[in-house]
Amino acid sequence: MGGPSWYAALVLFAATRAVEEISVEWTLEVVMVPVSDIDRAKDFYAQKCGFKVDIDMQISETTRVVQLTPTGSRCSIVLTEGMAPPAEWASVAAPGSLQGMQVCVVDVVAGREELAGRGVDISPVMHLGEKGWEEGKGDTWNSWAYFRDPDGNGWVLQEAPAPLSER
Repeated sequence: MGGPSWYAALVLFAATRAVEEISVEWTLEVVMVPVSDIDRAKDFYAQKCGFKVDIDMQISETTRVVQLTPTGSRCSIVLTEGMAPPAEWASVAAPGSLQGMQVCVVDVVAGREELAGRGVDISPVMHLGEKGWEEGKGDTWNSWAYFRDPDGNGWVLQEAPAPLSER
């Protein structure tokens, strides 16, 4: 098991292809998370997950936007109330329909313990092995823990080999 994992090799291949084919830098900066109760969701992400509240803005009597950012992340999440997208370009996602959002940490065990200690219902650390999902840490890029917000939006905590600034 000495070399890069299959997942790391796939990520490297995809990143290399993207650099070769696209001349404009594209950065993922905000992801809208569909929720049914903006205050409950804000509390979950800020208090239980430790995300920083960047914006909590009441735009109009019926429209509110809350933006939160995980520590060290270059991408934020946005919770909205009363803000439907233009119908011809997008549709409103149902609360709980967002699945597979990943946040990376350099120590998945410590990250899992922190979330569990804050009251987040989170899976054990697991990895993909020869027989499927197995408990415990795996090789590089192959250690995950799963959790959901109060609406059921699914998140993945993944162990990265180094901080983002060093990758």
